[in-house]
Amino acid sequence: MRPTLPLASLLVLVLATGIAHAEDTAGFQSPSKNISCLVFPDGDKSAMRCDIAAMDTRPKRPANCDLEYGQAFMMDSKGAAERICYGDALTDKPLPVTAYGQTWQRSGFTCTIEQTGVTCFNTDRHGFALSRAKQDIF
Repeated sequence: MRPTLPLASLLVLVLATGIAHAEDTAGFQSPSKNISCLVFPDGDKSAMRCDIAAMDTRPKRPANCDLEYGQAFMMDSKGAAERICYGDALTDKPLPVTAYGQTWQRSGFTCTIEQTGVTCFNTDRHGFALSRAKQDIF
């Protein structure tokens, strides 16, 4: 027979897990809410992912991607950035809005938020520039 927790203990466990997870991540969204970014800290090797909800054109999905493709970008705190295959969307998450003209920094990542789009880079100066019209990886 499996032990069971009282409902109050289970609720505390769920809330504590959710709070710990929220403290381990940091993110923002653009004022238009078209671009959302999250940082996942992990010691010396953090990761950042940014999603763009609406784009003028979407790239073709590669054959090795069985999920969604084209609207999610990822990079580690060092090294190259890339467009990724993904199964969830960050743009559905309630993240704080960072105003146009502001710079957002966390865990070795820097992002500038402008009316023309969001540009983010890591400590190696690799990253991406995202806008509705164009997405560049550098």
